[in-house]
Amino acid sequence: MGYADFGVQSYCFRHFKDNKEVAAKVKEIGVSAIEVCAVHVDFNDPSGWDEAIAAYKDQGVEILSIGVQTFTGDEAKERQWFEFAQKAGAKYISAHFRIDSYQTAIPVAEKLCEEFDMKIAIHCHGGYMFGGSFDVLSHILSISGPRIGICLDTAWCMQAKGDPVKWAKDFGDRLHGLHYKDFVFDRSGQWEDVVVGSGNLDLPGLVAVLEENNFAGYSVIEYEADVEAPVPALTECVNSMREVTAPA
Repeated sequence: MGYADFGVQSYCFRHFKDNKEVAAKVKEIGVSAIEVCAVHVDFNDPSGWDEAIAAYKDQGVEILSIGVQTFTGDEAKERQWFEFAQKAGAKYISAHFRIDSYQTAIPVAEKLCEEFDMKIAIHCHGGYMFGGSFDVLSHILSISGPRIGICLDTAWCMQAKGDPVKWAKDFGDRLHGLHYKDFVFDRSGQWEDVVVGSGNLDLPGLVAVLEENNFAGYSVIEYEADVEAPVPALTECVNSMREVTAPA
């Protein structure tokens, strides 16, 4: 894995509920890996796991990660998420923590990471959500071990007034995952999804830092617009990414 071996977040295909159809669309946009979210798999119901995993495996789509999952410290429930990820061959779970429970949730999450040999990547979901700011993320990392790191969602980072290039550099080896996403903003601060690299994201600058830091986590494209017909824009995202990440 790494910055150039990217896949796609299944949330991009949330209009389509059949995993076989989603897997076909993953291949159609030109990638062969996915981060699967709860829209497409019930991680709390093992009865559907084999069918969902087979839908991707049969079409040559690797499951890199699952999530985004909200950890509260409910070990029995959260253990199932690790069990699914292990069964699917994933090594990462993208995550949220909550302000009312993170101090108890983190030790449980770390215990499960050790048991299942996995890593958790905290998704930075904008300035309006706990875990969206650099200060909060840095604090969580300071009270947790190396298996807990960051999933840098580049667009939400910008919405929180952050610089994805700087965050990637500052988080260093605690950067476990990437959501390549791009926004443009209007005068009121509202955002709009655009093809990765065509908005405010300094994609070449980000890739340069990832290469310098030998980033080895998972990475996926996430584009949330065009819900009923996301393939054309996602294909553009893939092509834009490949122009920047291709070897010189």
